[in-house]
Amino acid sequence: MKLTAKASIQIQKPVSEVFEAIIDPKHLTQYFISKSSGKMAEGWELIWEFGDFPGEFPVQIKEVKTPEFISFVWDEGTLVKIKLEELSDKTTVVRITEGEKDLTEENLEWLVGNTFGWGNFLDCLKAYLEYGIQLRKGAFEYLNSQT
Repeated sequence: MKLTAKASIQIQKPVSEVFEAIIDPKHLTQYFISKSSGKMAEGWELIWEFGDFPGEFPVQIKEVKTPEFISFVWDEGTLVKIKLEELSDKTTVVRITEGEKDLTEENLEWLVGNTFGWGNFLDCLKAYLEYGIQLRKGAFEYLNSQT
């Protein structure tokens, strides 16, 4: 059995606007990361930083098809795929998958954590695009105080 983290949501914005919010650090830093070394482009390696998690995270961009698909690797051995579909009412469905991993105790923990993480990413993206709200700000500060 293979494990794949999955999450999806419908956003009340056109696909081109949602796509730009995902690939452009001008937007991405408003709801997900604190810093990026550049805009997502096929074949590039970027460095992402999260204000609420220490360290730099390399992100290898594998494929970018404007405005419907993005894929990248940031966790060795797993590919993230983001598919965007514009509906007839000009809203966008965003579907994210990450995986696959073999069924092990450690990978079950990965599945739960990454499924939650991608759900959080989508919630934050929706709040940012539709309402200008930064849901992530301060959301994980409690983790830094735990020992």
